[in-house]
Amino acid sequence: MSEKLKKPQELAQVEFKPAPQGWMDPTVEFRKGTWNYAAVPETLEYLDLPYPRKWQPTDDDWQLPDGWEQIILTGMRERLKKYRSFQVFMDCCVRCGACADKCHYFIGSGDPKNMPVLRAELLRSVYRNDFTTAGKILGSIAGGRKLTVGVLKEWFYYFYQCTECRRCSVFCPYGIDTAEITMMARELMNLVGLSIEWICTPLSNCFRTGNHLGIQPHGFKDSIEFAVDELEEITGIRVDAPINKKGAEILFIAPSADYFASPHYFTLLGYLALFHEIGLDYTWSSYASEGGNFGLFHSTEMIKRLNAKMYAEAKRLGVKWILGGECGHMWRVIHQYMNTLNGPADFLETPRSPITGTTFDHASSTKMVHITEFTADLIRNNKLNLDPSRNDHWRTTFHDSCNPARAMGLLEEPRYIIKSVCNNFFEMPENTIREQTFCCGSGAGLGTDENMEMRMRGGMPRANAVQFVHDEHDVNLLLCICAIDKATLSPLMEYWVPEVEVGGIHEMVGNALIMKGEKERDVDLRGQDLSGKTHADESPAGGSQEEVAANA
Repeated sequence: MSEKLKKPQELAQVEFKPAPQGWMDPTVEFRKGTWNYAAVPETLEYLDLPYPRKWQPTDDDWQLPDGWEQIILTGMRERLKKYRSFQVFMDCCVRCGACADKCHYFIGSGDPKNMPVLRAELLRSVYRNDFTTAGKILGSIAGGRKLTVGVLKEWFYYFYQCTECRRCSVFCPYGIDTAEITMMARELMNLVGLSIEWICTPLSNCFRTGNHLGIQPHGFKDSIEFAVDELEEITGIRVDAPINKKGAEILFIAPSADYFASPHYFTLLGYLALFHEIGLDYTWSSYASEGGNFGLFHSTEMIKRLNAKMYAEAKRLGVKWILGGECGHMWRVIHQYMNTLNGPADFLETPRSPITGTTFDHASSTKMVHITEFTADLIRNNKLNLDPSRNDHWRTTFHDSCNPARAMGLLEEPRYIIKSVCNNFFEMPENTIREQTFCCGSGAGLGTDENMEMRMRGGMPRANAVQFVHDEHDVNLLLCICAIDKATLSPLMEYWVPEVEVGGIHEMVGNALIMKGEKERDVDLRGQDLSGKTHADESPAGGSQEEVAANA
């Protein structure tokens, strides 16, 4: 945790008072703890992105290329023609304010420009000035602003204080998706080399090694084999975890944090135990060793480039369909963008469970099924022998991760699994879960140490809901199905609700699963006494996602 970060009781004192200057004044202060480091030139060069250079947001001179204004305006014109939604979202907002208090960053900071309606206006004002008749004639009277260096810096500051969570869109009467506006703003900034390190380095790692953390194939193999050894120590059963096996029925793809970070690692152990117990014919891939897609935070072209590797591997290995692990943005990409960017995946079969015979018709186009859909189907068809009492040392609640929940509609399956494997489950307040779920405050590439204050501010609404169920029901474990959430909710809980730990659903499945031939279980997948009295010092996988990535 940053030494400079204010104490929770200080950070919780939010003043909702507009600044004296009007919203058209673009002046921003890049205050420590509220912004992200710029991408290093080597990373941009590796990705073949424009204008790589050394700069930081706190510099007076951002070393913008000659003609940068025209580059951005040309890029905006192209995107207005290419994406009909962009044009609609620029034109149809009536500034009703229904979204104003729905953003976690506005709630946590009190900054009016973090209201979704006003954040979008920062981009819309330039659109209005250069692309509408009223703006061209009346300028600021019609809400138009010229594109200046100050406006560009304002864009960088506020569009990297948006996690693209889409909570605001749930409340918009016109269905405006502010996340799409943020995506367009980031694409435009990328045209002149304004990208952030925590997005671009995972992107380049994914191109080089197949995963965001830069783990090479032998490292990936070692991590999986280490987990197999660890699971044998806990259960007494040696499981098989095939890698690059041709002709398997299913290709399984998980986020890289699951095999190289904590608390994700315990979810990995749950996967391995489950697949062994049901005798699943599957394989991992050392090339498609990442389900996540940081392209979602960068540009549509980058989404397409990264998503392609999973389907390329499915074709190379000759599998029938793809099963995906507990990841967030992987599933928004698959559910919302796959067909138009990389599809159709007509060389694969419509997913059908080899254990229950259930056909997942909703995945007939993408050919991918989410692990919670798959496991919920197994439980519903009585294919698993479960002892929920093995999780009695946990009193759980569930965080609906933004992308699987709002973008994919995975609301009931996770809860069905949790209630089947845990005796103690308690919901957070209804206006903080399901479609209205609050964000972790650190998604969309913003989970950095230099951005810690804004992360803690943005995560405060989620933390408040967790604090409620902790106080009311003694909840001590926050479950989720997103790798970024597992990484960023951990420090959030440490800061706001230190009595609560973070975990994955399939960790709970692995704890409750009674495996044929297992030895008498006295510890859970964390290596702690099943009574919850004894805790392992740290995960064998070692460290948080931030720590692992920093050392990769």
